[in-house]
Amino acid sequence: MLAESQTMVTLAPHVAIIPGLCIVVTVLGLNLLGDGLRDALDPRLRERP
Repeated sequence: MLAESQTMVTLAPHVAIIPGLCIVVTVLGLNLLGDGLRDALDPRLRERP
């Protein structure tokens, strides 16, 4: 969708902005999910008593 919308950016910028924002939100969400899983499951990060 982003590649096809390059020719229409000046006429209809929302055609490029909306899919781009969806990609950004998806990547950010997956990064945060991965960080949370690492923090919860990595035994090396747990404090020793």
